[in-house]
Amino acid sequence: MAAEREAGADASGFPPILTTAMAAELLHVHVEYLRRMVRENRIPAHRFPGGREIRFHRDELIEWVKAQPGDDRSPSAAKEPTEA
Repeated sequence: MAAEREAGADASGFPPILTTAMAAELLHVHVEYLRRMVRENRIPAHRFPGGREIRFHRDELIEWVKAQPGDDRSPSAAKEPTEA
């Protein structure tokens, strides 16, 4: 999931509403893994009436990534090395 933490930095090139393929690209995960996460209600997603099509709100995904536990290993979180 560390790769997912980079989503905030990469999000500016994505529209506000994402398809499953676009959301998977944003999160740097395989589309089938993302679909499984949706089925397991582990990630915010929105279904159209009829239940087949899934859409994601870009900003919801970014907030979801930020809320995930673990170390932030994204380049934007890197700290400057201290001098010895």
